[in-house]
This record gives sequence, C-alpha cells and structure tokens, in this order.
Amino acid sequence: MPRENQQGSKVRLPGEGEMLAKIVELVGDDRAKAICQDGKIRLVRIPGKYRKKMWLRIGDYVLVAPWDFEPNRADLIYKYEKGEVNELRQSGYADILNQLDELAG
Repeated sequence: MPRENQQGSKVRLPGEGEMLAKIVELVGDDRAKAICQDGKIRLVRIPGKYRKKMWLRIGDYVLVAPWDFEPNRADLIYKYEKGEVNELRQSGYADILNQLDELAG
C-alpha cells in the first residue's frame, strides 16, 4: 500500500529491506536481471500474483526485496510508472535514480 511521503504524494517508497532497482535484462521464465542501488546485479523473480498483470521492459524502475539466504537474488515488489518515477525524483531519490542510470549504462 502506498504511503504518503513528506510532500503528500502517494508514491510507493522503499521500506525496510527493500531497494530501488532498474531492469537491465529480461531472462524469461518470469525472471529478470536488475541492477540494484547497492551496485549489485540481481536475478529478480516475478511473483505469481504479478505474472500476467505486470509487464516489464528493459529500463523500468522497480522496487525489490533481496533474499537473506541468497544475496544475488531478489523478489519484485512494485513497478514504477513514468509519473511515479518523476515523483520519486522530487521526493529526494533523484541521486539514487541517477546512480542506477549510470550503472545500467
């Protein structure tokens, strides 16, 4: 559920154990590779409840939760639309998004 940030917009912000990522490759079998804000490339699993409802493309910004027991994998939690990415930039996440753009090339 989206939480209101300081400016009052209802964009979904990263919580505890979550991080922003950018899709760099679609692997298939409901998986994708994403570069996370800590600089690691993780294999992201798309949960069953999103498989037919959420379509990913290379360059999409997503919210992921890395696995504790296997740090090079993560679960996809949320996909940001274009307007939400602009709201994220205004909410103080512009540096992280620029860093993701730089790392993704």
